[in-house]
Amino acid sequence: MHFVKRAALASAAVILTATVTAAPANAATPHKFANCDAMHKVFPHGVGKIGAHDKTSGTPVTNFARKPLWYKKNAGSDRDKDGIACEAA
Repeated sequence: MHFVKRAALASAAVILTATVTAAPANAATPHKFANCDAMHKVFPHGVGKIGAHDKTSGTPVTNFARKPLWYKKNAGSDRDKDGIACEAA
C-alpha cells in the first residue's frame, strides 16, 4: 500500500516539474535587448530605475516601466545617463 502512495507522489512530482519548466522563456526574466526597437516591442516607453527622471528640453517621458533589474541589463542604452534606457513618448 505504501508503494502505491509513493509511486503516486513521484508521478505527481514529475508532472508538476514538467508544468513549471514549460513556462515561456521571455516570462519576466530580465535580459539585454539587441537595441531600442527590440525593447519597445516589450516596453513601449523604455525602462528605468525607480525615481528616475527623463532629461529633456521637451516634454519628459514619465510612463516608462520602472524595472531596475531590466534597466541594469540595458543600461548601455541609456545614452543621456538619466536612469531610463530607450525612453520614448
